[in-house]
Amino acid sequence: MAVTMDWLSREKMTREWRWGIPLIIGIVALDQLTKAWVLATPALNAMNCLQDNVLCGKVEMSSVLDFSMTWNRGVSFGVMQAEGLARWGLFVLIGAIALGFTLWLFRAERRMTALALAMVVGGAVGNLIDRALFGAVVDFIDFSGPWFGLEIGGWKVGFPWIFNVADASISLGAAALLLDQLLAGRKTAG
Repeated sequence: MAVTMDWLSREKMTREWRWGIPLIIGIVALDQLTKAWVLATPALNAMNCLQDNVLCGKVEMSSVLDFSMTWNRGVSFGVMQAEGLARWGLFVLIGAIALGFTLWLFRAERRMTALALAMVVGGAVGNLIDRALFGAVVDFIDFSGPWFGLEIGGWKVGFPWIFNVADASISLGAAALLLDQLLAGRKTAG
């Protein structure tokens, strides 16, 4: 008995992937360009602070946004920190998920599904490039400062994580995918 792999046959591929692939390439390009700027900015001290005992730099832009260099050895927002052999395990896991989402993209029936999948894959590939090159991901977008001086109960209002273009793309893509699946379920049920 022969096993066939018809799950990605031409007949099952939709047209939505045709604009999803260029979106992935665009996200990866924007992510890598911004990270190249960070790595080349002396004030951020990126390459020197790759070692744990050296502080990274910061460029203050406003009371809301700063560029604060940090190396993330985990996934989005610093979850699942991994070094050494675990780094490559994380690399393989994220790569497998990105591959699975790419295959799903080729069969996406709705434009919103394709958009969401492309955003997640583009962000994942951008961060995989960093992980392969440096063992960690370049994070630098910092909204942690108090937003317009706001405080609630003595706590400054801000976003506590430092992230990058790839992380933003993954987060927005995941939210869009969840929304898309919820709306698709409503259409089917109604």
